[in-house]
Amino acid sequence: MLAPSSTNVSRRPSEMLVDPLRAGAVSGASSMEERIVLNVGGVRHETYQATLKKIPATRLSRLTPALANFDPLLNEYFFDRHPGVFGQILNYYRTGKLHYPTDVCGPLFEEELEYWGLDANQVEPCCWMTYTQHRDTQDTLAVLDRLDMDSNKEDDPKLREEDVMKKFGWEEDYFRGDVTAWMKYKPRIWALFDEPYSSQTAKFIAAVSVFFIVISILSFCLKTHPSFRIAVITARNFTVGSKDYIGVQRTSTEPHRAFSQIEFICNIWFTFEIIVRFIFCPSKLRFLKSPINNIDLVATLSFYTDAVLVRLLDEDAPKDVVEFLSMIRILRLFKLTQHHRGLQILIHTFRASAKELILLVFFLILGIVIFAALVYYAEKTEENPGNQFTSIPLGLWWAIVTMTTVGYGDMVPRTYLGRLVGSLCAVMGVLTIALPVPVIVSNFAMFYSHTQAREKLPRKRRRVLPIEQVRMHVRRHAQVMESQVTQRRNAIAMLNPTDHRSSLIREENSSKMALIRTETTKSGSSNSDEDRRRGQG
Repeated sequence: MLAPSSTNVSRRPSEMLVDPLRAGAVSGASSMEERIVLNVGGVRHETYQATLKKIPATRLSRLTPALANFDPLLNEYFFDRHPGVFGQILNYYRTGKLHYPTDVCGPLFEEELEYWGLDANQVEPCCWMTYTQHRDTQDTLAVLDRLDMDSNKEDDPKLREEDVMKKFGWEEDYFRGDVTAWMKYKPRIWALFDEPYSSQTAKFIAAVSVFFIVISILSFCLKTHPSFRIAVITARNFTVGSKDYIGVQRTSTEPHRAFSQIEFICNIWFTFEIIVRFIFCPSKLRFLKSPINNIDLVATLSFYTDAVLVRLLDEDAPKDVVEFLSMIRILRLFKLTQHHRGLQILIHTFRASAKELILLVFFLILGIVIFAALVYYAEKTEENPGNQFTSIPLGLWWAIVTMTTVGYGDMVPRTYLGRLVGSLCAVMGVLTIALPVPVIVSNFAMFYSHTQAREKLPRKRRRVLPIEQVRMHVRRHAQVMESQVTQRRNAIAMLNPTDHRSSLIREENSSKMALIRTETTKSGSSNSDEDRRRGQG
């Protein structure tokens, strides 16, 4: 008798084990679909697609098989980028923390972050000092580039001429070939007077300029020495009774006439130099904004103003104005910075340390005012007949001298409380001045070390072409080769038309035979598969 049918069908143990295996296989297949292989610079990295989705709007979060860098055979994405840096970038997707690699240059790491679409400001605080260090280095190199210290580093005449045309704003005319004689000679003359290391002639002109500057400063200083001055004798007639007398007064002196002749010759050179540099400069506005050029211009004009006042007014010339105009000429010493790199580095060191210097001045002013007021009231606490601090403005002078550790001794506190204030003033002055000094010294060392390193760079550096330019050259080369092959075929066809037809027929027959072989192979393989199935059946 047959058993009644039931919906609960009993299964064998082997059948019960099949379902978990199938479920594991399905889950494994789904996990394999989520896993992504990234080949970066020949190094394979594996991660999950969900990991790359953690940071949206980036290059890795938008990966699809339709991209050109996806290889369907290897089932991976290929990127021709730095493999060492990519490890840190992939860890950023995994952990959410971006750490700076210490074995990679800063600009390279920034370029990689920009390529992958990541924000460079997301670096962790523990790596921020290392990350910002290269920013300071780039600022230093930018300052050195503005100094034009490497104007003659390029040996290739074409590249050097191209850089010069960019500097003068004639780049478009240069590439069009519209270069005039003025465009050729203007940069050369400018280099002679502004770039002392560009050529031997420029070095000679720089030496002449330094010579006249030194002679002018020496003349300005020596004409005040009593040994180089001549007494001015003033005679005046007066009558006493019936007799006439001549009164002679020797109350003043004046410089020897030779100093006036020396200054005249020096200022002729300075005038010629200013005119030439202004005519041949790349930018008139930038020339007038330069502090050194303004100092040179004012010092030269002061000489002519002084000469006009003395010549027109003679004895009635205002001496205070004449002496002030003469004092401006001492500022020509700053022109020496154009001829010495160390002085240029020193000036840019002070510019880079402007914040620290302003902070130093602020604390000095704060301490000077506080200690001047304290010592003024401290000296009044006791009976002090010889009190020199009669007012707070006089105490300001004492506080300046004490905080800068000069200590003239012209004003000293005499009470115990005043001496205590003086001791605190001296200690605070040492601390205030000593704190910003290491920053200024480190800036100078940084500028100087970079300058020395740049001088040791190779004079001729190979330029790396961008990948787009290389691809364009390859396409052009392929087009040229294809056109040459076509021209040869056409030439052969015109000379030997029968041979050309026979070669074309041969090529057509060979292609047909290859097609027949492939079809025969396919049919044979299909027949063998059919026979195999029949035998199995």
